[in-house]
Formats: sequence, C-alpha cells, structure tokens
Amino acid sequence: MKKGFIKRLIANQYTLIDSETLEEVIAYARGKLRYMKLDEDNSFYRQLTKKTKKEQKIMQVSPKVGDYVYYDDSEDQVLIMEILPRKNDLVRPDVCNVDQVLLVFSAIKPDFSAFLLDKFLLILNQEKLTPIIVISKIDLIEDENLNQIKETMKYYESMGYLVYYVNSKQRIGIDVLSHIFKDKITVLAGQTGVGKSTLLNALLPGLELKTQEISHALGRGKHTTRHTELYMYNEGFIVDTPGFSKIEFLIFHVDEVKDFYPDFVKLSDDCRFTSSCLHLNEPDCRVKEAVEKGEILQSRYDNYVQFCDEVKNQKEKY
Repeated sequence: MKKGFIKRLIANQYTLIDSETLEEVIAYARGKLRYMKLDEDNSFYRQLTKKTKKEQKIMQVSPKVGDYVYYDDSEDQVLIMEILPRKNDLVRPDVCNVDQVLLVFSAIKPDFSAFLLDKFLLILNQEKLTPIIVISKIDLIEDENLNQIKETMKYYESMGYLVYYVNSKQRIGIDVLSHIFKDKITVLAGQTGVGKSTLLNALLPGLELKTQEISHALGRGKHTTRHTELYMYNEGFIVDTPGFSKIEFLIFHVDEVKDFYPDFVKLSDDCRFTSSCLHLNEPDCRVKEAVEKGEILQSRYDNYVQFCDEVKNQKEKY
C-alpha cells in the first residue's frame, strides 16, 4: 500500500497527494473504514455526549482533509484502506492534523463580535490549537470605530495572541502575513461574510475563489465555499472550509469552561477556593476582582458567564 495526504474532499471523492511522488490521486474510502472500535486513548476517539466515554466504543470515522492515509491503487478504483492517527481533529471546520488557525473577523459587515472571538478561542484552547487573529475589511469602517476594536484587541495581544489588520481587496497587510504559513497546516475560520475567501484570493491570486457580499436581509454572510480544500502556499498548506455562523463546543460540565480561559487560569491560584473556583458566585475570587479593576475585559468575563450558562442548559445528547 502507498501513503498519501488528503488535500481535498468533494462529496465522497478524496484528492490525495502521494507522499513519495507528490502526485495527486483521486480515491474513495473503503466501506469498512466507516465504523471502528476505539478505546479512550485512540486518536480518533471523541466524546460526543456525556455518555460516550462509558458506553460508546464503536464510532463512525471517515477520512477528512488533513488526514494521512494508506491507499491501494492496484484496482481500477483507488481505495483508502487505513487512516493514520491524528494529532488533532476539528468538527467545524471539518479538518484534522492542523498546526494553527487563522481566525478571521471583519471590522464591519458583519460587525466585529468579541463574543464569537472568545467562543472560537475557547474551542481552539480545548483542541490545543494556536490561533492567529485577523481583522478584515478595515477599509470599510470609520477610524474611530476601528480604534475601538484595536483598543479591545490590545488585551488579547497582551495574552500572547498575534493580531493582524488587513484590507484584502487592496492587499494592505497581506505581505506581513506571509511568513506565518511556512511548514504549517493553517485553517481559515470565521463567520460567513467576514472575508475568508477574499483573504485567500489575496494570498493566492490564481485561485479566484467565488466571494459574495453579506445578505442585508439576514445580516450575515452567504455561503460561498462549497467544499473543503487545502492549498499549497509558502511551503505550507492553507485550508479553506465552508463558512458557518454557528459554532459549538464539546464541553459537558460547567467546571471545565474555566480551564480554557488562560487569563483566568493564571489568577485562579489566588482565589479562596483555588482550583475549584468557578469564578461565578464564589467569595474572594481573584478573577472577579481583576474584572472589577479592569485587568480583565468586562466583555470577556460576560462571555465566560454566558458560556457557562450554555453548558448548564444544553440538552442531553444520546
């Protein structure tokens, strides 16, 4: 069998890059790949419900963009025979073995959302992925409003996140982005309509990906990317994925949420109840004190409270 890397998925058809020849191969998944018996240490194991850990050992596993696989080309139809272990596995966007995620947020149309930013960061921290934040459409917003966004983003920069501001249509800010892709698999992620395809076109002008303005009736972007594909760029790969406006995290217990807020974790040892403090109603909470003093953004704490409520109120999945 030969080894390959999945760079594109359209319907049930996979485009592989052969690991030795670097040639592209069209392949299909062997039927028996669909269901695998997994233990908790398996790289394909995902806790999809509260009960998964105890009860579900047979899980459906399909190849996805980013997978390394073994394939057989001895017959007329090339078949993927085995998926190699994954180092990480995202559901939305549906890719794996990612090194970093380029989080794209528009300054306007749709308006910048600190809530969505915090939700993306929570999910990426849960998946142990490195986020890089890009604010797009800076040419469409008034300077005063852009400066307000930049003031907010200073807090995230103080946490160690890289933040870039771009005007993709005029290629302003694009050149300084180029170096971050080398030897990495990078996913572009964000709401529909924020300019992911426009940014990708600016990075890779030959692609000419379809873009659309946001829907004024819906107040959000229309879907323009129809499949998941990986493009070579600057000795690395960029993954363009179908846009989405709803993202979900797989957290089942409210006490887990705080663990994915690194700025909260840093202060939690100074709480009266240290590791057991949820930073909600407990007395002598260092995190709440930091919010009151302006050391932590009020909006970030408010989003944290809302995420905790989401986890508490989520319906059981079976």
